[in-house]
Amino acid sequence: MRIVIQRVQHASVTVEGRITGQIGPGLLVLAGFAPDDTAASLDWMARKLVQLRIFSDADGKMNLSVQDIGGQLLVVSQFTLLADARKGNRPSYIGAAPPPIAISLYEQFVQRLEQLLGQPVATGEFGADMKVELLNDGPVTIVLDSPEK
Repeated sequence: MRIVIQRVQHASVTVEGRITGQIGPGLLVLAGFAPDDTAASLDWMARKLVQLRIFSDADGKMNLSVQDIGGQLLVVSQFTLLADARKGNRPSYIGAAPPPIAISLYEQFVQRLEQLLGQPVATGEFGADMKVELLNDGPVTIVLDSPEK
């Protein structure tokens, strides 16, 4: 599993002209899943995500988590995060989980995040052509791989 975390002032995702998810201050999370991802890796990533201290405290030091600030999450599935472009000019997506597996992993990941935060998590629409808008705050962008990778 690989996620790209962006600290945002606000973010939204639109599918065919309708907003499927939007948040105020918090984290936009692009999530890619591999076929060998497990419940343990989803749990590790979810815990790491909500506890990651990348928001500023009163002294301007990145010392607070999204949980600490009461921020929101927008999670968008993105299989292209697992692309392998080392060979040739056309990326290979063989490392990404096929849709039936990826959908289940995505839904489990979102559910785990909701449990940890105690609030709903905004989402995109799995497999759709999505338009993502955000105002990156900082900018702060972090790429995180599950421990198995």
